[in-house]
Amino acid sequence: MNEHEFIQELLDPQTQNKAFEKLVSQFQKPLYYHIRSIVLLHDDADDVLQNTFVKVFQHLKNFKQESKLYTWMFRIATNEALTHLSQKAKKNGRTSLEHQAFVIDNLKADVYFEGDDIQLKLQKAILLLPEKQQLVFKMRYFNELKYEELSEILGTSVGALKASYHHAVKKIEAHLLQTN
Repeated sequence: MNEHEFIQELLDPQTQNKAFEKLVSQFQKPLYYHIRSIVLLHDDADDVLQNTFVKVFQHLKNFKQESKLYTWMFRIATNEALTHLSQKAKKNGRTSLEHQAFVIDNLKADVYFEGDDIQLKLQKAILLLPEKQQLVFKMRYFNELKYEELSEILGTSVGALKASYHHAVKKIEAHLLQTN
């Protein structure tokens, strides 16, 4: 079944529930890991993932199919994750950057964190990047998204994304060399 037919199933009240179950089973893991790379904590990622699927369900009728469905969903997930970080920081009286630093400092307490000291150092180095470079780096490095996909998700040119990723890698390398 092609994507257009699948979207029609998602929109048809008679096939909607079964099609949405299929959508969730197909995209749950990649979206979870994408969201987790942004919010870092498992419980936060679960909450954002649930909100993402709610938004997808609510707004599917407005999807113009100018991009692929998963690209559109990644854009929603990205926005939801960033909104979540901002709201959580505000709730705790911190800036987004302070909140992310707090999360990284307490990451080992997350029972779902499977990283080691190197992973923590990488997360701290990523935190030093501007927000856009953080997103580009995480989406390219952790999710292995192509630049064309990133361009659709983030609404930025491929050239700008390549430059952003390159600068991010150089900054991370420099930070990791400096801290060793």
